[in-house]
Formats: sequence, structure tokens, C-alpha cells
Amino acid sequence: MYKPVIPTGGLAGWQFLQSTYERQLKSFSNSADVRLESAYLQDKLSKPVTLEAFLSDRRLLQTAMTAFDLGDEAWKRGFVRKVLTEAADPKSTFLARLNNTQYSRFAETFRPVNGQIRLTGEAVKSIAGRFEAAAFETAVGETDNVMRMALNYRTDIAQIARAGSSDETIAFKILGNVPIRTVLERAVQLPEDVRKLPIERQAELLRERLESRFQIKTLSDLGSAGKTDQVIRRYLAIESLNGQSENARLSLLQGGLGSTASRNLFLSRSS
Repeated sequence: MYKPVIPTGGLAGWQFLQSTYERQLKSFSNSADVRLESAYLQDKLSKPVTLEAFLSDRRLLQTAMTAFDLGDEAWKRGFVRKVLTEAADPKSTFLARLNNTQYSRFAETFRPVNGQIRLTGEAVKSIAGRFEAAAFETAVGETDNVMRMALNYRTDIAQIARAGSSDETIAFKILGNVPIRTVLERAVQLPEDVRKLPIERQAELLRERLESRFQIKTLSDLGSAGKTDQVIRRYLAIESLNGQSENARLSLLQGGLGSTASRNLFLSRSS
């Protein structure tokens, strides 16, 4: 399988990945394994499929869920069944309470009608394209997970910050999406302990930091290309500094500080 090329980390690596993204994605998508999975998905979804058949076909379910960044969740077939069943019920508030944008998009796409999932040819082609892009992001993560997080953010933030949604709704969607939340928390340097606070307070602190760091008055602004680029650049810069700091600690330990100094440094990291 084609392995993504990322010659360096940080902003330079991100710029290289952006400039070569389309070419690398095409090479990756043309890999035998990826083409087989994409073709299998398109063949199976080109005609109506029952909900039971969809859930029972592990290969199809895995590929379809990967397209929505849910590949790691494909083993939860009982939960996926509930998501799709609830999506078919217009009175259900389950998805709203779940507050997960990936599952919401997945459910909107695969919502069964009278027990069957029916998709247009255009929709199937779009899902196949999403699968290839998501699989490429996963492959990028095997080389550099920071780059994968940046790609994921670039892909999903506009959908989350859709114009017309209230600041409160967008904030809760961000907090319910772990990759997006992580990028933003790192970019505005919110400590992880924030997650122990009530959800309303977390949303308030996030909005305050975003306004302070990026002059964002309303969270829908996060979806603009300019703000997306600013957030990613700051996220990459901070992650690069963190990486340099970690490398410096390792260099000190490996450079022979002596047993007492090494132990103190270890303890300072653990405390």
C-alpha cells in the first residue's frame, strides 16, 4: 500500500503535505487494497440493502463507517443499530443527545426507510471518496499523528461551525468531537483539567480563549478558510514546541546526568 510522504514535522511538513495532498491521495487511492475496499463498498451500496444485511456485513460496515471517521467504532454493531433505528424515528432525540457530529452525519446518510437503506449513485460515489480520504488520513497518522489531527480538523471544522447554528450549539458539538476539541484546546493552550469542569463552563472557557487568541467573535467564524489556517498553524507550532521539549528531556537523560539528577527529572515529569 502507498505510504504517505511527510519529510518533516511542524509547519514545513504541513505545507509540504498540503502542496502534495491531491497527488498523494490519488496514489494512495490507487493502491490495490484501497481500490478493492472502495469497489466493494460501491458495489454493495449500489442497490438497496436491508439494515440487517448492512450490519451483518462486517467488511461493508467497516468501510462505510471509516468514511465518517468512525472506523474504530464498527465493532459496536448493537450501538450502530440503535443509532440508525433512532435516526429513522422522527420523534427521537437520541442523536441530539448523543451530540456527535460523525454519528449524526453517518445516521443522516444511512437512515433506513422501512428497514432498507437506499442511496443514490451520487451519494455512493461521495461515500467512496470520503472513505479514501479518511483511510489516507489514517495512513498519515501512522507516520505523524499531529498531521493527521490537522487534516481531520481541516476536513471537519466547517461542517461543525455551519453558519446559522448558535454559539452554544457549535461549542457543544466541538466538545463532543474529540479530535476537533483536542486541536482547539492545544491551539488556545487550555489545560486538560478543563475537561473536569461542567460542560457549560468548558464551553465558556473555550469561547473566551478563541476570542483572545484568534479574535473570533462568533464560533461560526471557525469555519472560514482563514481561521482554519490560523488554528492549524498555531496547533502545529505548539505541538512542535512540545516535541522539542520532550526531545530535550530525553537528550538530558541519555546524556548522562547521573543517577540523582535523572531520578529528579523523572520525578518532576511524573508529578
